Amino acid sequence: MKEAILLINLGTPDAPTPSKVGKYLTEFLNDKRVIDINAIGRFALVNLVIVPFRRFKSAKLYQNIWTKEGSPLLLNSIALKEKLQQQVGDRYIVELAMRYQTPGLKTALEKLRQLRPEKIHIFPLYPQYASSSTGSTIEEVLRLIKGWEVIPNLNIVSKFYDHPKFIEALLAEGKKHNVNDYDHVIFSYHGLPERQILKASAHYGGNTCQMGACCNSITKNNQYCYRANCMETTRLIVKGLNIPEGKYTSTFQSRLDDKWLKPYSDKVIAELAKNGAKKILVFSPAFVADCLETIYEIGTEYNEIFKEHGGQKVTLVNSLNASDEWVKALKEIVLGD
Repeated sequence: MKEAILLINLGTPDAPTPSKVGKYLTEFLNDKRVIDINAIGRFALVNLVIVPFRRFKSAKLYQNIWTKEGSPLLLNSIALKEKLQQQVGDRYIVELAMRYQTPGLKTALEKLRQLRPEKIHIFPLYPQYASSSTGSTIEEVLRLIKGWEVIPNLNIVSKFYDHPKFIEALLAEGKKHNVNDYDHVIFSYHGLPERQILKASAHYGGNTCQMGACCNSITKNNQYCYRANCMETTRLIVKGLNIPEGKYTSTFQSRLDDKWLKPYSDKVIAELAKNGAKKILVFSPAFVADCLETIYEIGTEYNEIFKEHGGQKVTLVNSLNASDEWVKALKEIVLGD
């Protein structure tokens, strides 16, 4: 009897046009876990303010990274799926879905339902747990399968930020660069509103979150804290690459206001340039596939900011994409072998 592996990434517009980007943003931002405010306020903010204006700007940004074949995130995810299928062989069925847009999660699950696997491994492709990414994806999977006549055994992987094989795959990409050639190393993670960190802390470990030293190690209270997960990922990469203290910083990008996780990546990069740094290396360990946030935000926008303040070059470490090391790691994380 076969088992199934369902890889799930966040999503991407179907095309870099205002209409398609608007459709993607509408689905994404109306998720109650993404913008976690009251339903009326979220509806008004997303549908009357953000999407009508942001879809044009975002479409232009997507046009900068789009290839002839399509969205880099989707292409990298498809390549990962195909290589994993080769690795696991005929005993497993590997499917790919996006939480938002296509290939749709509902379609992928229905395909698996019809194939009747003995077990489904649910693998959201987000290393660090966050309610707005991992939590949303798992909730949607459970919503879609709750009406099935037969719900098979499920293995849900909710985080893998510290898995040794994941770290090894990151180190393999990092070792393509000599860290000694750079004045500083940045670990830039996707930002989140601070309130979401506090809500997770209250749920799992009491009101102990300090947005600081409490993330210096992983404990039973912060094991599902996004910020703590990010800091641990940084520590493991730093140890693997022997980066000395004082030569690296963990930062957060893509903020919407001043109440998001700090320090902000763009501000730190500007400050490094002002203080004389000429070359910096940037990891993006929250993204397993290169996308708008890595290719354009870091690779283009941050490079421009760095140069504006006296720096020379921001070098982006490639995401894992469909590297051989990542495919092998993924197999072990999901299946334990």
